[in-house]
Amino acid sequence: MTVPQSMTAIAIVGKGGPEVLQPATVPVPVAEGSDVLIKVAAAGVNRPDVMQRLGLYPAPKGHSEIPGLEVAGEIVALGPDAHRFKVGDRVMALVNGGGYAEYCLADEGSCIPVPAGISMVEAAALPEGFFTVWHNVFERGGLEPGNWFLVHGGTSGIGTAAIQLATAFGAKVIATAGSQEKCAVCRELGAVRAVDYKTEDFAEAVKAETGGRGVNVILDMIGGDYVERNIRSLADDGRLVNIAFQGGSKVTIDMMRIMLKRLTVTGSTLRIRPADVKAAIARQVEEKAVPLVVDGRVKVIIDHTFPLAEAAAARARMDEAHIGKIVLTV
Repeated sequence: MTVPQSMTAIAIVGKGGPEVLQPATVPVPVAEGSDVLIKVAAAGVNRPDVMQRLGLYPAPKGHSEIPGLEVAGEIVALGPDAHRFKVGDRVMALVNGGGYAEYCLADEGSCIPVPAGISMVEAAALPEGFFTVWHNVFERGGLEPGNWFLVHGGTSGIGTAAIQLATAFGAKVIATAGSQEKCAVCRELGAVRAVDYKTEDFAEAVKAETGGRGVNVILDMIGGDYVERNIRSLADDGRLVNIAFQGGSKVTIDMMRIMLKRLTVTGSTLRIRPADVKAAIARQVEEKAVPLVVDGRVKVIIDHTFPLAEAAAARARMDEAHIGKIVLTV
């Protein structure tokens, strides 16, 4: 398969609003080591991309400066140490940046075959959310059947995945969202209780819904003043997992409550993790989560798609009342 030497990608020109995202002609990357080169059909848009655009989340050393952390497409070239896939295979992948482009590199370990029946748009919207949820909710959080689970941002890409996966594996889900419309979506996806955080105190709602016991696991991307209320909302031996801090990363907490309830407070970020760690998560997602999408028990919720050249419009959409994932098509 012939691969061109140059391609169109979305560059971040300066720091600021969506207007700093501009199409540019750049060299096509070369697959080395265990990399595969993917001809991108679609790329997911995520909150870390926004933070990178603002200059608050620079690409780690050795990672592409082009935004975009998840893609789906066709493999067109293999590095010398890549052996699982072949040229022509359809894959989705969590990538180290570079997704907003016509071609993108991915470590083969972070690739998952795209099953029949899943569109490229759905496939591109799956890796970042599903990898994040699997690792943080099921591995770090240890969510088990019958547990109570609270997820904030229930209609975000991560939130919609978390509600459905937790429900599919037998947990009872409480979700927060910012309107009655969004709360209704959370319930449709499987939440037994949806809390409008603009009009309700989620800690009080959790107390009422669980008979005062609290939840076993919380997935939080807010931080700030949510942290103390999260701790109050946990049952004995509960686990709080933070994956972002939209409300601030520096907080004051009552350690006595953590000690008395034997709580675990943890968190993670995937982008800086080694390739073997991401590969291990990929295999779990491939074996345990993707089949749920294939049989329809879990859906990849798509809010809107935009052509690659309209990446600025796609990012602007993230600041609006979107539900689910936003995807660029190539």
